[in-house]
Amino acid sequence: MGTYNLPRDVKGEGRILIFSYKALIYTAVGVFIGYLISLIFKIIGLAIIGYIVMGILGLIGFVIGTFKMPESSAFEITKQTGGENIDDIIKRAIKFKMNKNKIYVYKYEEKDIDQEDGGGNK
Repeated sequence: MGTYNLPRDVKGEGRILIFSYKALIYTAVGVFIGYLISLIFKIIGLAIIGYIVMGILGLIGFVIGTFKMPESSAFEITKQTGGENIDDIIKRAIKFKMNKNKIYVYKYEEKDIDQEDGGGNK
């Protein structure tokens, strides 16, 4: 008798609580940026608003790192990017803007061999 590998669900491995490693990094960056903004609000005397901004930016970072773009035919962007990670879409948009909105398209022309020689079978 041979041994057989049983498929198993490995989605939960590599997670810390509800965070995947990627989502944890994006959340930490969002909270850090929110913390810097909250320091400005603390100086003004509005510490509560600073904590709210920090929480909102942490939540935005979690959403960017975790969720995928929904597939829908209602909008043009969801038609083209449905099912892809949001952070990948943002990275591509940044690269596109850095290339000054240029798209390089390679044109491929297939030539008919018979017409190059002056016509079909003789």
